[in-house]
Amino acid sequence: MHIRFDVPADPAYPGRVAAALGSVRLRRYRDIGQVLFAYGVIGFVLLWGFGLGPRLPPLWLSMLVVGTLSMLYPPWVRWRARRRSGRYAVEGAYDITDENIMMRSGSESAGIAWDGVTEVRDTPEFWVVNVGRKPVTVIPRRLMSDEDAETLRAYMIERGLLRRR
Repeated sequence: MHIRFDVPADPAYPGRVAAALGSVRLRRYRDIGQVLFAYGVIGFVLLWGFGLGPRLPPLWLSMLVVGTLSMLYPPWVRWRARRRSGRYAVEGAYDITDENIMMRSGSESAGIAWDGVTEVRDTPEFWVVNVGRKPVTVIPRRLMSDEDAETLRAYMIERGLLRRR
């Protein structure tokens, strides 16, 4: 297998990459925020049910505030990444073989050996490549030909990195 494709200098592309990588990393903040917010609401409802009225003890109020802030943290991080990443728009390329994934962006280049990849997650626009438990890069499906995308998908399924659809 040998797949090569170019990445145009699109100002929106780095922001989409940051959002894809961030959504995986920041999911736990959203989940923790939902749990804290739910406990805060439950505490408030129980207090109201026992006739304590709108008085909200600091514990329940703290859970509501921290839960809300935790749920707002991931969108804020993605917004900042998209806003700041426009100046990073440079042409690049991917060169994917049976041994590794080579990426070039401007004058920088890096590679990841397939042996180090533990999982590949499927998102609407990218394949998110994990090394260990951390997402380290993405492979943009939109920029590949359909034949190359199917070849790479079959290769990743064969290696046990990507689940079947």
